[in-house]
Amino acid sequence: MPNQEALCLGTIMADIGAVQERKIVVAIDEGEESIYALTWAIKNVVSQNSSNDTIILLYAKPQRAVYSTLDGPGNLFSSDVIMSMEKYSKEVADCVIEKAKRVCKDLQNVKVETMIESGDAREVICDAVEKIGADLLVMGTHGYGVIKRAFLGSVSTHCAQNVKCPVLIVKKPKSS
Repeated sequence: MPNQEALCLGTIMADIGAVQERKIVVAIDEGEESIYALTWAIKNVVSQNSSNDTIILLYAKPQRAVYSTLDGPGNLFSSDVIMSMEKYSKEVADCVIEKAKRVCKDLQNVKVETMIESGDAREVICDAVEKIGADLLVMGTHGYGVIKRAFLGSVSTHCAQNVKCPVLIVKKPKSS
């Protein structure tokens, strides 16, 4: 059951959506947190009563590491190894997108688009949101503590501070 804040947010977003098409970017990754954020947004933000909402599923594919043709001991990496790594990266991206599309499969009157971009997730998300002209960015959070966040950085914090549209960060409840 949606909470009071969700009902208010849904009402506000529906009022905005009644006037114009809304582009809602949902950043997804391999983690269950992003799928939870997508599911939460569908239940609480997306309006299925009008055809004015478009969900853009955005996956930031990690940039391929630059490999020297020589490994540590001086052996050559074959082009087959590099091609296998690229193929695996594409398969992961396709799998993540397909999983998110399955969550959206029963939506009516809502357009669902997909976008896969390569690079650092922070920059990819910020750039895509600006390029698309998004009305809302929805993201999950891994819920790292202060120390992990200091070392690893927080994609959601970076995006919240740098994009021009509202950002909805959805935290997955801890399972008991």
